[in-house]
Amino acid sequence: MKKLPQNKWVRAAIPALLLHCSIGTVYCWSIFSQEIADYIGFSKGATEWAFSFAIFFLGMSAAFLGDVVEKDIHKSSLIATICFAAGMAGTGLFIWIGGKNPGSIVALLGIYLCYGLIMGIGLGTGYLSPVKTLMLWFQDRKGLATGLAVAGFGAAKAIASPIMQSLLASLGEGGIWKMFLILAVVYFVMMFVGHLLLAKPEGWHEPATKEKGASAMDVIKSKPVTFIGIWLMFYLNITCGLALISQEKMIIKCLGLGSIVGILSSITAIFNAGGRLGFSAWADTFKDRNTIYKIIFILSIVSTGLVVVTQGITDMGQNVVLMILVLILLFVVNACYGGGFSNVPTLLSDHYGMKNISAIHGITLSAWAIAGLTGNQLAAWIVSHTGTPDAATNPVGYQTVLYVTLALYIVAAIISFTMIGKKSADE
Repeated sequence: MKKLPQNKWVRAAIPALLLHCSIGTVYCWSIFSQEIADYIGFSKGATEWAFSFAIFFLGMSAAFLGDVVEKDIHKSSLIATICFAAGMAGTGLFIWIGGKNPGSIVALLGIYLCYGLIMGIGLGTGYLSPVKTLMLWFQDRKGLATGLAVAGFGAAKAIASPIMQSLLASLGEGGIWKMFLILAVVYFVMMFVGHLLLAKPEGWHEPATKEKGASAMDVIKSKPVTFIGIWLMFYLNITCGLALISQEKMIIKCLGLGSIVGILSSITAIFNAGGRLGFSAWADTFKDRNTIYKIIFILSIVSTGLVVVTQGITDMGQNVVLMILVLILLFVVNACYGGGFSNVPTLLSDHYGMKNISAIHGITLSAWAIAGLTGNQLAAWIVSHTGTPDAATNPVGYQTVLYVTLALYIVAAIISFTMIGKKSADE
């Protein structure tokens, strides 16, 4: 059998994209969430918890299975492949059951189990598996490498959304559960190919047990303030990003651009993916990778502050300048949200080295788990308790969300400037 080429594209970049472009479709939830709710006879609010559980278990499985990824990327990438595809197929099965028995609590709980827990485990292990491998293959451009993979996660929504919408339109009655079964097969094939290709460089040997020394938690304890700072920065950036992104479509409607909301959503998804690649590649040029987080938070504060000061959402009227400011805010927040993700593993490696990096990165992703439960809900609570919650759109409510995110971005910036020490780990 012919041996596969041992180069960074075949053994790291391509498999990483296959894995991340598959699992990143979790962010397509808004495309079909209403269809699921209508088909199984539950409110959209009840089904929304499936997505929240998926993000929660993504972070928690990454935190608890980081050691598995550290020891054997082939085992972890196979776990990811099986769990993600099985979770998607199971979701389709329980949607079918719900369609046969509208209002069935079994169907709803089954969707929580499959889309939330099982797919969530696939998401967490799939997200982590290629990261260390990429950094080992791209020693001189770690940021570019991890940014490339994580950009695939962000771009997955833009790629898959029109495909899913086409499937829903063409499959007819029961198209929603049929779509899940079809995509389960497609993503299994993509991820399994990625699993087969993924490999660390031949010259890399994991340190022996004694040489490897301390566990991930012991390594973290060597610089606890730095880790707490990184965790909090990551958490706050995700919380603010989700708070705004979850209200994005309604904010666009407040601008009077409801007719092109789909186009603008695709553009913001491109900024999200571009931020993941662009900010991480840019960070490679700095001696201190934390500099990129200072830039991310300053950009977020300035763009949010401008819309707060000008009351851009509530007082826009026909003012084109204010409309542009709000759109810039959406683009910047999406880009900075993505950039916050892609720079975490490389920032951690700068401070803690490559030993145990998958496990340390996994523990850090617990911030994503918690933010997944708080970001959307924070914005939803503010919108439902300020302005005119019962109106078709609630500009005052969306504007109020910005006061909170502005304050949180300022806190994140203070943490970046004060708690994150200088790079010290040997690479």
